[in-house]
Amino acid sequence: MESNDMRSVWQSQGGEAAPMSLEELRRKRDRFRRNIFWRNVREYVAIAVMIPYFSYFAWTSRLLAMRVGNGLLAAGLLVVARQLHRRAAAAKVPGKMGWQSCAAFHRAQLERQRDALNGIWRWYLGPLLPGIATVWIALSIPAFRKSLRAGLLALAWVAIPSVVIWQVARRNDGAADNIQRQIDELDAPEHDGSRSGEPATL
Repeated sequence: MESNDMRSVWQSQGGEAAPMSLEELRRKRDRFRRNIFWRNVREYVAIAVMIPYFSYFAWTSRLLAMRVGNGLLAAGLLVVARQLHRRAAAAKVPGKMGWQSCAAFHRAQLERQRDALNGIWRWYLGPLLPGIATVWIALSIPAFRKSLRAGLLALAWVAIPSVVIWQVARRNDGAADNIQRQIDELDAPEHDGSRSGEPATL
């Protein structure tokens, strides 16, 4: 789940000093939903490309550990795709809603995406770690058998995915915090449309 995608989501939720009108709230709700929808589409496309890639090496690699590692990566991506749909899919907007029901719906979607980001290690990064570790072991053991220098270079390889994983986790934590701030702003009294003469229904 790329942090740039989530950053565009929460930046689009900027707060107002005055109570939001129903139309403003609806625009925020719909913009948020579109951003989530297209973020997930990009994730699904990337997964659809990477699964055949890892599956190919799981079938053709000479080393058993490489076959197992690539197979675990392909399986991990399937888990990620399923969890992405279950935890972070864009919800269908109900029919006619007044200010309170629209705000409740929008808040629920913000909470859902925040919770998905807070659980990134369980359902997004976690399923990929066994495959990454197995591939790394499969590469490093033969390298150490060849020479100490080759083994150390293989060990250094693990730093690349480790840094990427750490950056993904850190940025998603920041995005989750920003979504929480948007929830707090939506809950603030000055944003309560029911106190500003907004109609209860469309």
